[in-house]
Amino acid sequence: MIFRLPLLPLARRQFLCHAAVLSFLTGGATTYALAQNKPAYPRQPVKLVVPFAPGGSTDIVARVIADAMRGPLGQPVVVENKAGAAGLIGAEAVARAQPDGYTIGVGTISTLAVNTVVLKSARHDPLRDFAPITTLAQIPSVFSTHPSLGVGDLQSFIATMRARPDHYTIGSAGVGSIGHLIAESMNAELGIRMRHIPYKGQGPVVNSALAGETQVLSDQYPSSSSLVQSGRLVPFAVAAQQRLPTLPQVPTLAEAGYPALNRLAITWFGLVAPAGTPQNVVDTLNQAARDALKTPAVRERLAQLGVQPLGGTPAQFAQLIAQTRSQVEQLVEQRRIPME
Repeated sequence: MIFRLPLLPLARRQFLCHAAVLSFLTGGATTYALAQNKPAYPRQPVKLVVPFAPGGSTDIVARVIADAMRGPLGQPVVVENKAGAAGLIGAEAVARAQPDGYTIGVGTISTLAVNTVVLKSARHDPLRDFAPITTLAQIPSVFSTHPSLGVGDLQSFIATMRARPDHYTIGSAGVGSIGHLIAESMNAELGIRMRHIPYKGQGPVVNSALAGETQVLSDQYPSSSSLVQSGRLVPFAVAAQQRLPTLPQVPTLAEAGYPALNRLAITWFGLVAPAGTPQNVVDTLNQAARDALKTPAVRERLAQLGVQPLGGTPAQFAQLIAQTRSQVEQLVEQRRIPME
């Protein structure tokens, strides 16, 4: 036996049909409206290129910021390390990337202001090939000596160096490195003559200072703090915006009358995108990074590392790059530092 459902009256069927069509149309309009309201950028994860190996200060800070940028952007920021050639490989990878905001990089005082002046192999121009996004942070440097030197402050250091020109030594991570430039700048600004000893990396530089093979050390404070606090190295100055809370008795080079040396010895880094990246994308990344830097968790972590958060506009970062690069160019010319 076959049961048939009763047919609805014609008017009822027409009403249901019209309702279905209306529902389809309004649903489509809602979907379209949501699509229109969805941000055009970013719609996929953003790659952040770090031009140094994992585990260093640049890499650590980059990962802290990248994690915190996920919230404001609504997409993951994935760190990719491209180390080699003093940061050139990673920097040039960013410069050659598509300017769509999905590949950005960490730019440092070395990759943006030093390498392009002192390394002949550098094929990128920091002011032509990148779109600055924002400064991220800066790391103070500490200047110290081996305890056997008997130096306790900046004035006694200068007097000791001037008493025996070309006798005392200072190491760096290599000819043309930021450490080498700082050493040459110390000679010029302080009116002294230390001999520069190049090593292969900052690790051997610190070890030579601890052993007394070199008498003077310039190093980022986070990596030297335990050595200074334990008395294995004796600090006589810091390069920072203000005195460090853990070294309140040690003056900054700026307050001691050497602002140019103070500026050069502060390590800074920020975010850059390939040149030609749309301004609205740069602005989105800038705001996301600045929001990340304001979060208590990020500020607490950076404070633990001895790192000062910055932030700022793209124009301010561009100005910092240009000023530092000009300072490096003048120093290289004045001290006749050979290009590698």
